[in-house]
Amino acid sequence: MIFSKSINKYYLKFLPYFLMGIISLLIVDLAQLEVPAIIGNLVDDLEAYRTGEYSEGQILGIINDLLLTLTLIAALIVSGRFLWRLGIMGGSRRLVYELRNDMFDHALKLSPRFYSERKVGGLMAYFINDIQAVRRATGPGMIMLVDMIFLGGLVFMRMFMIDARMTMVLAVPLFILAVLGITLGNIMRQRFRRAQEAFEYLSDDVQESLSGIDVIKSFVKEDKEIRHFLKANKNARDKNVLFARMQMLFRALTRIIVSLSFVLMIFYGMQLVELTQDTADPFTIGDLVAFLSYFSMLIWPMMAISMIINVRSRGKASLKRIESILDEPIDIVDDENVVDIEEIRGDIEFNNLTFAYPDAEEGDDPALKNISFDVSAGEMIGILGRTGSGKTSIVDLLLRLYNLEENSLLIDGVDIMKIPFKKIREDIGYVPQDGFLFSDTIKNNIALGVDDDRADMDKIQEVAQLSDVHDNIVQFKHGYETVIGERGVTLSGGQKQRVSIARALAKNPPILIMDDSVSAVDTSTEEKILRNLRKLRKGKTTIMIAHRISTVKNADKIVVIDNGEILDVGTHEELEARCEFYRDLVERQQLEDEVEGQ
Repeated sequence: MIFSKSINKYYLKFLPYFLMGIISLLIVDLAQLEVPAIIGNLVDDLEAYRTGEYSEGQILGIINDLLLTLTLIAALIVSGRFLWRLGIMGGSRRLVYELRNDMFDHALKLSPRFYSERKVGGLMAYFINDIQAVRRATGPGMIMLVDMIFLGGLVFMRMFMIDARMTMVLAVPLFILAVLGITLGNIMRQRFRRAQEAFEYLSDDVQESLSGIDVIKSFVKEDKEIRHFLKANKNARDKNVLFARMQMLFRALTRIIVSLSFVLMIFYGMQLVELTQDTADPFTIGDLVAFLSYFSMLIWPMMAISMIINVRSRGKASLKRIESILDEPIDIVDDENVVDIEEIRGDIEFNNLTFAYPDAEEGDDPALKNISFDVSAGEMIGILGRTGSGKTSIVDLLLRLYNLEENSLLIDGVDIMKIPFKKIREDIGYVPQDGFLFSDTIKNNIALGVDDDRADMDKIQEVAQLSDVHDNIVQFKHGYETVIGERGVTLSGGQKQRVSIARALAKNPPILIMDDSVSAVDTSTEEKILRNLRKLRKGKTTIMIAHRISTVKNADKIVVIDNGEILDVGTHEELEARCEFYRDLVERQQLEDEVEGQ
């Protein structure tokens, strides 16, 4: 059983389950305590029958009464065990269910900064391995702790009542066991933490390799990846073996101490029976049988000491790792003086905005420097620049993925920091560069950003036609019900981009951002999509980010950006006339088109 500020609230939430389980467990323990006493009395009664103190009828009556008592105790134990499993084990599973939900909820609220520092494959270990370690500590760990304290304490007391001398002799190995538990427990906790970290690294390595399997195959790097995996796997194995060795050492030492103690009790007990048989308070055979039976019951609490230390060490190490996620601060939160906006029109103003990513090192240039331009509601504008010029950084800020200085970015005349970020993301449609798709049907991917009552098939087909992907979809055997695999692996790059465009169009947002979203389609398909967009998006703000002139040349105005700074703003014709950088891009791309056309 483990306690921490991050887990105590779950104990309180499911307190009725844990209380029911603990009370049932205590009743079972109390019932079990009567069995050795009954057996001990039966041995003495049989000895009395042997010496002629009881008649045959008397001993049969005693046996019948004891059998009835034992039957009732057995029924009570069976019922109690069912209830404590239902309460404690059920409560622990409910606890980790809520903990995992809260972890995932918190993870969704974390900013891109967190995910730039952590690897997805490694994070999976937190939600699987570490959660299971916490469950074992809060479920089986609680059972072991209660049994160790309550059952062990009561058994020790009963043994003391039978014979204080034998009990005091038994206290010596118990003390040795406790010292071993404390010493080895700290070592096991450290080794388990290292084993979990090694598994995290292995999990991330596998996830990354499988995600990039096409690249690995195309470069014929299977052997290199196998060697890399074997190294990571060996490291994980070695760390787990080190932990297992310590675990097995502690278990072995515990069993040796318990076995030696049992032999010692039998030898010393027989000596007491012989030495006290003629005294006023003899130590009888029945007392020895009862004492050894109690000692047999004490073996479980003694073994539980090592198991508790093992389970608790794992649970504490895993909970500390989980808390590293739960304690991660949420960077993107609404301002205290948030402005309630019912509907966003689409006016955008960048006001001398300078921005550097949170993970940027000191001395690095900002991603964006002194950015100033405005977009009127209903305009279609293009943002043009080379790779790494800062185009995607503008998208990140519009989507409120990072915090900004006050009044550096306004939407409908309101500081973006004062608009609820959920409202901003609801009213902005976004088509990312990579066109990320989920392992689901094409229909569900397109309908992702649409409320269930608006996700009708006619609407989905309409936006698929507008993005020029409908004809491709209907050629699949299952059409819109085709499951496209992880990250849309069964679709081509152009098809993925067009499905992503359809997904954003289905949302029909006041502001649409397309981040280099037609780079994987041919020129004719690009022209068709852009023509459909101009018709569909009339009166709504559309931002086209591109590195190809053809994507933005018909926009109402074009923002030319390079090295995080705006070089010029104007129409295609105006920029050709006055902006040397833009004119150079036009000439280069015309030359590229001519070369490709030859």
